[in-house]
Amino acid sequence: MKRLSFRTRVLLYLVLFAVVPSSVLMLSGVVIAGSTLPVLSGSGAWDNVAISGQRAIAAVRSAPLTRHQRALLNAHEQELAASLTQARRYNFLMSRVVVLVALLALAGSALLALLASRVAGHLSRQLSRPIDEVVGWTELIARGKSLPDGPPRRGAPEFEVLRRRMRKMARELEGARERELEAGRLEAFRETARRVAHELKNPLTPIRFAVERLRREVDPRLAEVVDVLATESHRLETMARNFSQFGKLPEGPWADVDLGELACYTARAVVPEQMRVTIDVEDGVPMVRGHHDALARALSNVLINAVEACAARRDDVGQVHVRVARTPEHDGVEVCVRDTGCGIPAAKLETIWAPYATSKVGGTGLGLAIARQTVLAHHGTVHATSVEGEGTEIRFVFPVNGVATQLSREE
Repeated sequence: MKRLSFRTRVLLYLVLFAVVPSSVLMLSGVVIAGSTLPVLSGSGAWDNVAISGQRAIAAVRSAPLTRHQRALLNAHEQELAASLTQARRYNFLMSRVVVLVALLALAGSALLALLASRVAGHLSRQLSRPIDEVVGWTELIARGKSLPDGPPRRGAPEFEVLRRRMRKMARELEGARERELEAGRLEAFRETARRVAHELKNPLTPIRFAVERLRREVDPRLAEVVDVLATESHRLETMARNFSQFGKLPEGPWADVDLGELACYTARAVVPEQMRVTIDVEDGVPMVRGHHDALARALSNVLINAVEACAARRDDVGQVHVRVARTPEHDGVEVCVRDTGCGIPAAKLETIWAPYATSKVGGTGLGLAIARQTVLAHHGTVHATSVEGEGTEIRFVFPVNGVATQLSREE
């Protein structure tokens, strides 16, 4: 047997709740009226009075009466006949009134049923539509699909609050799913990077020793070949170091890190002297809790990309700007690196944080991946904006621990 829908069940419950008690009351009133009105009319008593009165009048008439007594007897007989007539009329009307009351009760019950069905239909729609919608949303959330957009539907305000909170919950669940998938992918990438770094490091040490021995003992005519071996082995060593850094999260105790000082030092160490660089540290920037060396590597990787992007323009207009300041919400510190380089195409902007994604010849594609991994390990966020041909801005945002410093530097 097919189960009734929620709306139909609500409609039936409301109609029955309104109609059944009122119909029972009306029918009970009709029954009570039908049984009590004849008693109240006194028709039976008047019939008994009429019979006994006629007998009494007949007995009195047979006795010798004066004229005055006979006149009184006639008047009493007329009054008795009139009262009996009125009682019979009243009894006739009462029998019809009972039928009329019953008809009115039935009509009232029908009218009440109609009104109750209309009200119940409205209430059932107001309840069933939002609930059916919310039930459908739970199915979409369970399947990982996005909730439909649209204007608010009619219904109680509480349902709109429920819709907003379910949308928020769906966004949070979707974010959690994405973070979980990303964490799984990153863990797989890190495991691969650890293995690659291990496999590269094992032969690199004897290769480096062999190259140094060749430099000392080989025929000068083969010096160019030895230089090639030294260069490639150094490149492999750098690659192994990058894989090793990506393969592990920052380790060791946390400490207060002055991001303004770190930005100044890293920019001086990474940006070449011939390239213009500006460092702007806002006054009162608080320190953050973290690993100094890991944060320095992350910022260094971003600055190296900025320098290379500016150098790729070949028009001597490259400039790098580093800014350290509080976030607009004042609950974090942001580090922005903006360059005037060649920029990144919009189609590739979303992939710059992915491991092994690179357009540079000989690159590993781990620089920004390591930077992002480091920022996320410090409970921060990363953002990137770019306009092709105009430049790129990379923004790190870190939570703070409330320790402020007074720094304002510009080079």
